[in-house]
Amino acid sequence: MSDTHVRELPATSFTHQQIVRVISGILLCILLAAIDQTVVIPAVPAIAQELRGFGHLSWIVSAYLLTSTSATPIYGKLSDIYGRRALLLPALALFAAASVLCAIAQTLAQLILFRALQGIGGAGLMAMAQAAIADVVSPRERGRYQGYMASAWGVASIAGPVVGGYVTDHLSWRWIFWINLPIAVVAMILCNRALKLLRVRRVATRIDYLGAALLTGGVACWLVALSSGGTDIAWASPQAAGLALGGLILVGLLARHERHVPDPLLPPRLFATNVILRGVMIGFFASLALFSGTFMLPLFFQLVRGADASGSGLLVVPFLGSNVVGAYFAGQLARRTGRIKPILLTGLAACVSGFLLLATTGAATNAALLVLYQMALGSGIGMTMPSTLVMVQNAAERRDLGVVTGCLLFLRSMGGAFGSTLAGALLANRFANEAARIGLRVHIDIGEVRGHGSLLEGLAPALRQSVQAILTGAFHLAFLISALLVGLALVLALGTRDLPLRTSAGGEPAPLSH
Repeated sequence: MSDTHVRELPATSFTHQQIVRVISGILLCILLAAIDQTVVIPAVPAIAQELRGFGHLSWIVSAYLLTSTSATPIYGKLSDIYGRRALLLPALALFAAASVLCAIAQTLAQLILFRALQGIGGAGLMAMAQAAIADVVSPRERGRYQGYMASAWGVASIAGPVVGGYVTDHLSWRWIFWINLPIAVVAMILCNRALKLLRVRRVATRIDYLGAALLTGGVACWLVALSSGGTDIAWASPQAAGLALGGLILVGLLARHERHVPDPLLPPRLFATNVILRGVMIGFFASLALFSGTFMLPLFFQLVRGADASGSGLLVVPFLGSNVVGAYFAGQLARRTGRIKPILLTGLAACVSGFLLLATTGAATNAALLVLYQMALGSGIGMTMPSTLVMVQNAAERRDLGVVTGCLLFLRSMGGAFGSTLAGALLANRFANEAARIGLRVHIDIGEVRGHGSLLEGLAPALRQSVQAILTGAFHLAFLISALLVGLALVLALGTRDLPLRTSAGGEPAPLSH
């Protein structure tokens, strides 16, 4: 059925003051979405104690990830039909309402359900924020504002666990959800005013409901398998295999369906484009590196270097801080040179170098070297993540900005889920195999270490040394595999066409390579 909807158009030009108005509201949206992914982690033990539900605690985090990942590309497509403002404001309202429901949840099942609703809102915050920036700032000038964006994400990454732990200890875990409300209200006021700057025109289009259902079902199967594998179900179990196969079938049906509908959710013509196809694939691998690094580094400091949970959080600040610096540096270079490919290659090379350097470290490695190695990895990821976004948006037509942005963010979320799961599985399996080989009967629960600190403190010195040696080898393997995966992204980037960055926001794209 064909309907007429509004589509936002950027004004012919925006002043710096107008852009700052838009960015101010968007920054709060990104801050909300980013911090909510980490703030709940230190509160999990307190939640389990109060709600008396220990069996499915991981779903407090997984439910948010599942719905936010599934909804992201749908938001992107719908925003190309209805406009950014028409999608962002309801997403903010849903996020705020779900936060209230989480704060008053009386059972674990209720909390998981409300976290799923919160994830749907959170997906809209990220997708609409990134698409709206593309509407008002040209790819070449976007570097001027990327520092703000990277800073918001960096602050959220660092502050999330700290705020969550402090609020849980001194108030109640419920306040980690209540504090979302004032931020969401301010963001709604700012975005409501600022996004009115985008003019609209009417277009006739159709909504691909079946495509959305197939995509949601396929992603749900994969994310449930990733979230439950190794905990609720065994990786080699029929349930895990069934979920993986079910996801593959649904995504295959989606690919077939999208080729035969007039206005597909994910237009196949986009993925026939050299720059966009390679860009979203690079985004997947870069996100995999980011999340595997975020997952492994605190564990490395706890299990190999002997730090406690809070200390390990402080020790990874160089990694997170250099992420912000790398993103800002990449934006400034893009603005000066008008090219994105050299920046992307530099970032990916730094990521590979960082992982390889970390694979040489151990319990006796100099602390200053560990800081430098983390900074190499963090700055590389910081340069890579915004570069892939600018690259695909620069190659997309105005009508596809939302769907291209949503698709890239979707694959980033999938890469993040795969990255943390892969890292955890590699560490656990390598440790178990090596411990069994030398006759050690020690079990390390990765999830328990992340939540409660080092589990090595009660071991005898000789046993502890043996365990640390095995864990060091496990981390080395995980870092090397991460380097290999980022190396694949580097190979993809080498074959990507280097399009000049446009100097107008929402204008005609640079010529595409098919």
